[in-house]
Amino acid sequence: MEQRMRVVWIVDDDDEMSHAVKLMLQLLEFSVKIFRDARSTAHQLMSGDRPDAILLDINMPEVSGIDFLEFLRMRSELEEIPVVMLSSETTDIQVDEAMELGANGFVFKPVTIDELEEALKRAIGSE
Repeated sequence: MEQRMRVVWIVDDDDEMSHAVKLMLQLLEFSVKIFRDARSTAHQLMSGDRPDAILLDINMPEVSGIDFLEFLRMRSELEEIPVVMLSSETTDIQVDEAMELGANGFVFKPVTIDELEEALKRAIGSE
Protein backbone atom coordinates (compact mmCIF):
# COMPACT_ATOMS: atom_id res chain seq x y z
CA MET A 1 0.00 0.00 0.00
CA GLU A 2 1.43 3.36 -1.03
CA GLN A 3 1.85 6.02 1.64
CA ARG A 4 0.52 9.48 0.95
CA MET A 5 3.12 12.19 0.78
CA ARG A 6 3.35 14.21 3.99
CA VAL A 7 2.65 17.91 3.69
CA VAL A 8 4.74 20.60 5.40
CA TRP A 9 3.86 24.28 5.33
CA ILE A 10 6.67 26.82 5.60
CA VAL A 11 5.63 30.14 7.15
CA ASP A 12 8.50 32.57 6.60
CA ASP A 13 8.76 36.05 5.08
CA ASP A 14 12.32 35.36 3.80
CA ASP A 15 11.96 34.20 0.16
CA GLU A 16 15.49 32.87 -0.15
CA MET A 17 15.32 30.86 3.07
CA SER A 18 11.85 29.52 2.24
CA HIS A 19 13.03 28.31 -1.15
CA ALA A 20 16.13 26.62 0.33
CA VAL A 21 14.07 24.88 3.01
CA LYS A 22 11.48 23.83 0.42
CA LEU A 23 14.19 22.17 -1.69
CA MET A 24 15.48 20.28 1.35
CA LEU A 25 11.98 19.15 2.27
CA GLN A 26 11.35 17.94 -1.26
CA LEU A 27 14.57 15.89 -1.09
CA LEU A 28 13.12 14.37 2.09
CA GLU A 29 9.98 13.53 0.08
CA PHE A 30 7.61 16.04 1.65
CA SER A 31 5.05 18.02 -0.28
CA VAL A 32 5.60 21.72 0.53
CA LYS A 33 3.53 24.87 0.53
CA ILE A 34 5.05 28.28 1.34
CA PHE A 35 3.26 31.12 3.12
CA ARG A 36 4.82 34.56 3.56
CA ASP A 37 2.90 35.54 6.69
CA ALA A 38 0.79 34.22 9.54
CA ARG A 39 -2.42 35.85 8.32
CA SER A 40 -2.54 34.01 4.97
CA THR A 41 -1.64 30.77 6.75
CA ALA A 42 -4.48 31.27 9.24
CA HIS A 43 -6.95 31.86 6.39
CA GLN A 44 -5.88 28.59 4.75
CA LEU A 45 -6.17 26.71 8.04
CA MET A 46 -9.59 28.18 8.77
CA SER A 47 -10.79 27.01 5.36
CA GLY A 48 -10.14 23.46 6.56
CA ASP A 49 -6.81 22.75 4.88
CA ARG A 50 -4.38 20.97 7.24
CA PRO A 51 -0.68 20.18 6.85
CA ASP A 52 1.11 17.34 8.63
CA ALA A 53 3.46 19.95 10.15
CA ILE A 54 4.28 23.66 10.04
CA LEU A 55 7.78 25.16 9.96
CA LEU A 56 7.26 28.56 11.53
CA ASP A 57 9.68 31.50 11.50
CA ILE A 58 9.73 33.49 14.74
CA ASN A 59 10.65 36.91 13.32
CA MET A 60 7.97 38.04 10.88
CA PRO A 61 6.29 41.39 10.31
CA GLU A 62 2.76 42.05 11.62
CA VAL A 63 2.19 38.74 13.42
CA SER A 64 5.25 37.05 14.95
CA GLY A 65 5.74 33.30 14.90
CA ILE A 66 5.30 33.24 18.68
CA ASP A 67 1.92 34.99 18.40
CA PHE A 68 0.86 32.66 15.58
CA LEU A 69 1.89 29.60 17.59
CA GLU A 70 -0.21 30.89 20.48
CA PHE A 71 -3.18 31.31 18.08
CA LEU A 72 -2.77 27.71 16.89
CA ARG A 73 -2.55 26.29 20.39
CA MET A 74 -5.64 28.21 21.57
CA ARG A 75 -7.91 26.69 18.89
CA SER A 76 -9.00 23.12 19.55
CA GLU A 77 -9.23 22.28 15.83
CA LEU A 78 -5.63 23.43 15.21
CA GLU A 79 -3.82 22.67 18.46
CA GLU A 80 -2.64 19.21 17.41
CA ILE A 81 -0.78 20.38 14.28
CA PRO A 82 2.95 19.84 14.92
CA VAL A 83 4.92 23.10 14.74
CA VAL A 84 8.69 23.34 14.42
CA MET A 85 10.02 26.85 15.01
CA LEU A 86 12.62 28.20 12.61
CA SER A 87 14.75 31.22 13.34
CA SER A 88 18.06 32.93 12.78
CA GLU A 89 17.98 35.52 15.56
CA THR A 90 16.62 33.90 18.64
CA THR A 91 17.13 34.40 22.33
CA ASP A 92 16.86 31.65 24.92
CA ILE A 93 13.77 33.46 26.17
CA GLN A 94 12.10 33.09 22.75
CA VAL A 95 13.03 29.41 22.57
CA ASP A 96 11.64 28.83 26.08
CA GLU A 97 8.47 30.78 25.26
CA ALA A 98 7.89 28.81 22.05
CA MET A 99 8.40 25.48 23.81
CA GLU A 100 6.08 26.53 26.67
CA LEU A 101 3.41 27.46 24.11
CA GLY A 102 3.64 23.98 22.64
CA ALA A 103 6.20 24.09 19.83
CA ASN A 104 7.24 20.58 18.85
CA GLY A 105 10.81 21.54 18.01
CA PHE A 106 13.25 24.27 17.11
CA VAL A 107 15.79 24.60 14.30
CA PHE A 108 18.17 27.46 13.75
CA LYS A 109 18.95 29.09 10.40
CA PRO A 110 20.87 28.26 8.38
CA VAL A 111 19.34 24.82 8.82
CA THR A 112 20.84 21.64 7.40
CA ILE A 113 18.85 18.85 5.78
CA ASP A 114 19.78 16.51 8.65
CA GLU A 115 18.55 18.97 11.30
CA LEU A 116 15.32 19.46 9.37
CA GLU A 117 14.74 15.74 8.97
CA GLU A 118 15.43 15.07 12.65
CA ALA A 119 13.16 17.89 13.87
CA LEU A 120 10.29 16.75 11.65
CA LYS A 121 10.71 13.09 12.64
CA ARG A 122 10.45 14.11 16.30
CA ALA A 123 7.47 16.39 15.62
CA ILE A 124 5.32 14.15 13.43
CA GLY A 125 6.86 10.74 13.97
CA SER A 126 7.96 8.38 11.26
CA GLU A 127 5.85 5.61 9.86
